[in-house]
Amino acid sequence: MAKIRKQDALDYHSQGKPGKIEVNPTKPYNSQRDLSLAYSPGVAEPCLAIADQLDDVYKYTSKGNLVAVISNGTAVLGLGDIGPEASKPVMEGKGLLFKIFADIDVFDIEVDATDVDKFVETVKAIAPTFGGINLEDIKAPEAFEIENRLKEELDIPIMHDDQHGTAIISAAALINALELAKKKIEKVKIVVNGAGASAISCAKLYLALGAKKENLLMLDSKGVITTSRKNLDKNKALFARKTKLNTLEEAIEGADVFLGLSRGNIVSKDMIKSMAKNPIVFALANPTPEISYQDAMGVRDDIIMATGRSDHPNQVNNVLGFPFIFRGALDVRATTINEEMKLAAVKAIAALAKESVPEEVNEAYGEKNIAFGPDQIIPKPLDPRLITYVAPAVAKAAMESGVAKEPIEDWDKYKDELNRRLGQENKLIRNISQKARQNPKTVVFAEADNYKVLKAAQIAKEDEIAEPILLGNSIKIKKLIAEYGLELDDCRIIDPKSQAMRKKRAEFAQALFEKRQRKGVTFYEADKLMRDRNYFGAMMVETKEADALISGITRNYADVVKPALQIIGMRDDVKKVAGMYILLTKRGPMFFADTTVNFNPTAEEIVDITLLVARALRRLKITPRIALLSYSNFGSSGGPDAAKMSEAAAILHRDYPNLIVDGEVQANFALNNELMNEKFPFSSLANRKTNVFIFPNLAAGNIAYKLLQEMNEAEAIGPILLGLKKSCHVLQLGSSVREISNMVKVAVVDAQTNK
Repeated sequence: MAKIRKQDALDYHSQGKPGKIEVNPTKPYNSQRDLSLAYSPGVAEPCLAIADQLDDVYKYTSKGNLVAVISNGTAVLGLGDIGPEASKPVMEGKGLLFKIFADIDVFDIEVDATDVDKFVETVKAIAPTFGGINLEDIKAPEAFEIENRLKEELDIPIMHDDQHGTAIISAAALINALELAKKKIEKVKIVVNGAGASAISCAKLYLALGAKKENLLMLDSKGVITTSRKNLDKNKALFARKTKLNTLEEAIEGADVFLGLSRGNIVSKDMIKSMAKNPIVFALANPTPEISYQDAMGVRDDIIMATGRSDHPNQVNNVLGFPFIFRGALDVRATTINEEMKLAAVKAIAALAKESVPEEVNEAYGEKNIAFGPDQIIPKPLDPRLITYVAPAVAKAAMESGVAKEPIEDWDKYKDELNRRLGQENKLIRNISQKARQNPKTVVFAEADNYKVLKAAQIAKEDEIAEPILLGNSIKIKKLIAEYGLELDDCRIIDPKSQAMRKKRAEFAQALFEKRQRKGVTFYEADKLMRDRNYFGAMMVETKEADALISGITRNYADVVKPALQIIGMRDDVKKVAGMYILLTKRGPMFFADTTVNFNPTAEEIVDITLLVARALRRLKITPRIALLSYSNFGSSGGPDAAKMSEAAAILHRDYPNLIVDGEVQANFALNNELMNEKFPFSSLANRKTNVFIFPNLAAGNIAYKLLQEMNEAEAIGPILLGLKKSCHVLQLGSSVREISNMVKVAVVDAQTNK
């Protein structure tokens, strides 16, 4: 797992707008009429409608898609009782996960109340605002009473995720692990180390799945919970056993299943050896498991293991459950989250782990064939099918158990709606990041005498995405590293101008001379060019001393592109290189080309650019749906730009009939599917969401993406150079650290594909 520095974490939460979430309006607000409808006097009408029919609050307000994430800060992560204010960053983070995984809006509520009665009354008083309540980071045993009372006294979905999230995911893992181990849940001996809210909820859910109480031993900090212990609270008393066993070492001997929700490094190798045949070990303490994955796997070859960590197989991660459980509950307006709904989520997650894994998931995790087995007993967190598996299962269970107020009738339509809810921008960058991490490459940073470049290099190194090579004045680079406390001391630093590089310069100059001697370049000129970091870096990539080159934060675009074209060159099947931007927007990723290279391409060159972009998208496992843009719609206006885009469309239709592309078309029609359907139903884009936009000239493309980036606050990745033989990518002038980091990921994935 990547090292997270204190200052990096503080900067992440403080830079720009403080915090991680904000509220955005969903209705027009630009005119006086809009404001009059939004507020007084127009707002009186929905108020009166709701007063007359209370359930209309779901029709006229955001209540139906709004969840409260509520905490009093008494059990925050592994930090303990740090108070409500200090819990707020965690609650905002939970809100972010709700949104990106299930499109659920969240208000985080931090309550200054440790008394159960006061806390319950506070939550009840604000409950009319919300469609559901997610309780978070509340210490046991108060958490049990708070959840039970709120479920009894309110008629909206309520779940304490710390209790039930881990229980649901680990139960799904247990179902599949037992199947692989060829064991029956009603017969296995289970040891649960830990007796907090999560451990007790796990144990209860295992019993609901068929485990026998007499086969389950639970331990707290004092040892095995036995009937001879005094002053047990009612939750621990439920699992008290009449036994002489006291220690973990005694309890685990002969056990079929170990569940750890306690602290790190308390299970020894000998304890694992003492377990029954085909043992199942869920060591879920975070960040340090009860026993390390390596130690446990090293002493048994028949073990099935899960942890809470992302760097080992079978990560028990609550994000596999809570977003989709609430999604299903909200969509049928469930009055509670009951046992039937939780069990439905368990079975849906378990079933998904057995399905064939989409290629995009294989690629995201750097695998060739992820399949059900000891290393795949639960789905991967990035599996895009979770929402369409878990949410419908939960919704059906709510309907069948009689707690759904708005039953779903058309399940195919519902699943389509779930898929449309989520833009793909987060999935795209997560998948690119994960794929880059699976096979890191050596990346040359040609402007390493810039702090932002060095910071991005450090992030790439720590995230295990790339091994940086730093080009520039070594004294200046080392001074910046020391000044900002960067951990890059073990990275190669190369100054192409230095005396130490004279021999390498001559070697590279000879290679360039041989490439360009019939294009007016002498050896003397080639040797001089090798003092330039962009030429030197490009030659490192060309000679396989590096896999990718990143440059451009302080240089003009042409100063970086020219060396790349002269040294690396275009692929054999390419006639033109092109520049593409990815804009991450709320409607999903949008791909713009050409935005940086070709000033006024011909119709044939438009075709080449279109094919380059289509190929790039397919490599990202995205289906391209392409609009050739103009000021004209299918011949409505004349002029050379409209004519060439129409001609390009005709060529593409003739030579590439399976490509989803049309034009010439105006940008508003390309973006508005309803408008396209109404006016031009014959178009291949009429029933599809356009994601690629090809511009008639450089000015149009460059202006459009920059306007959209600034006005929409869309995040840009690019410009991505398309058509080169090897990975070389150009930064925007003045790029941020985040933008550089994203480009490094793209460059690494590009280098993987080129390999």
